Amino acid sequence: MRKLAGCVSLVLCLYGLKAEYFDAHCVFPFMYDDMIYYNCISMHSDYAWCSLDEKFHGRWRYCTGNDPPMCTFPFRFRGKYFQTCTKEGYILNRTWCSLTGNYDTDGKWKQCSPYNCG
Repeated sequence: MRKLAGCVSLVLCLYGLKAEYFDAHCVFPFMYDDMIYYNCISMHSDYAWCSLDEKFHGRWRYCTGNDPPMCTFPFRFRGKYFQTCTKEGYILNRTWCSLTGNYDTDGKWKQCSPYNCG
């Protein structure tokens, strides 16, 4: 069987995933379909993914719980400062955090992992 250049295994090659993508870092923010994203997205996928370029050009990888962006602590929300992830203001009763020091002005956030706070 012929080895395909840059592929970790035949299974990964069939899906078009090259080895270089697994070690690459997510780029935040990134642009996809004329929208700017500050965290991993699930658009057109069953699993969260990120772009490997500032403007998506087809290079991507799946995200893990350790991927940036990281929470910023402390952060300001509704005039109050938070030192950890909070459920306050999230209707789904899940924890979240701000990606900047002031959510009130920037509005950038992510859901926190159930296993850690950042």
